[in-house]
Amino acid sequence: MEKMTRKKFLKLSLGAAAAVASAPYLGGCAPAFIKKKKPNILLIMTDQQAIDTISHTGCTELETPWLDKYCREGVHFQESYTTNPVCSPARSSLLTGRMPSETGVHRNTLSINDAVPNVGQWFRENSEYRSLYAGKWHLPQSWQPSVPGFDLLTPAIKGQGNLGDAVVASACEGYFHNRSKFDNPFLMVASLFQPHDICQWFRMNLEDISELRYPELAGKLPELPSNFQLSYPESEVVGELRSVLESSRGNWSELQWRYYLYVYYRQVEMVDAEIGRILQGLEDSGERENTLVMITSDHGEGMAEHQMIRKNYLYEASAKVPLIVSMPDQIRSDINDTSSLVSGIDLVPTMCDYAGITSPGNAHSRSLRPLLENRESTWRSSLISEVSHDSHGVENQLARMVRTENYKYIVNARDGVEQLFNLSIDAGETDNLALKAGYRSQLAEHKKLLNEWESKLEIASDLPENKTWKNV
Repeated sequence: MEKMTRKKFLKLSLGAAAAVASAPYLGGCAPAFIKKKKPNILLIMTDQQAIDTISHTGCTELETPWLDKYCREGVHFQESYTTNPVCSPARSSLLTGRMPSETGVHRNTLSINDAVPNVGQWFRENSEYRSLYAGKWHLPQSWQPSVPGFDLLTPAIKGQGNLGDAVVASACEGYFHNRSKFDNPFLMVASLFQPHDICQWFRMNLEDISELRYPELAGKLPELPSNFQLSYPESEVVGELRSVLESSRGNWSELQWRYYLYVYYRQVEMVDAEIGRILQGLEDSGERENTLVMITSDHGEGMAEHQMIRKNYLYEASAKVPLIVSMPDQIRSDINDTSSLVSGIDLVPTMCDYAGITSPGNAHSRSLRPLLENRESTWRSSLISEVSHDSHGVENQLARMVRTENYKYIVNARDGVEQLFNLSIDAGETDNLALKAGYRSQLAEHKKLLNEWESKLEIASDLPENKTWKNV
């Protein structure tokens, strides 16, 4: 009997992916082989991954060989921000190129406003690309039988990245192995769940531990960050949110905090392995050279900075996300971009740019292509993130953040508390300069930038009045 190799097994067993791959695409144009070959596009999204969780860029607490590999083969942006550190709002931006206040997704489990097309719908309407989706959607539900604008390779498994991510990776891998070289170019979104499983770990580990369940880990727990202690004024909203999180309710000791960090790093390693399965499938298919690969996350994770876990606030650990972009011979390699301010809204115009189609109109998003190819261009000097989600019983969390070259400004709607940090010398956000007379000009500059940005917003018509920026 012929030996069953892994590749043959995948071809035989991944029926769902194979069926989608072989089905005719009715919305396409002329056959791809008589047209100039356009690049495939693969967007891989993790969930709740903090930016400083890649070993290639200095994190010594974990090993991420696949993320490292694509950092070496592309550009890794170190000043990469989510538009909103909440799952659904952030995802609505990644998939439309618009701010959450424009997509109408101001909290979880809402659908994108009908007037705003997602990238799958846009590509189907304006190109010959085959749009495919695998995994978590969360607009409105995480797991659902169909996704607007996309053929669904496989849905997510409810709240379990430790199981569901393997299914997503297998479906993508199966598609690559079963795809014909004459097929139209593809736009694929692979949406993985890890390390979001840390939220379930919080629920299961509410109470503090007096000793480690696994004593052999004693010498392997990460140290707490230098900004773990609280030492500066902040909005009462953030304080309220901190007080209702599991870490406060369980009165965690430093041991529990360090154990949490250890577990979180392991979950990042788990998602790196599934990313590897997807990318290995792409490489085995022979399509790697002609595929734009983008790897990012919807939002970050507290990482014990400011004694915070989860997200929903605008400190760096929650607001910053990895962003790696790679394409052989087209995009610069082994570049660690530490200065360009980039946002989740920039992904859609970048995809459109490489696909050779116009991007949905937007005043704030930009194609990353000049940065990726080292072309001369004037890049943005500031960007904005927002929070508009009432969570954990804490109401009116509406807040905005302005990031410039050196400074970061945060203002909350409920109490008007302002924070200003000079990140060039205070990366941990521990010294609030908004209270110091010598920084009035910087405060005024950032408020002006915020007002100018707000004036260009096309706020969704169905956004509740208390979720707009007019009352800040």
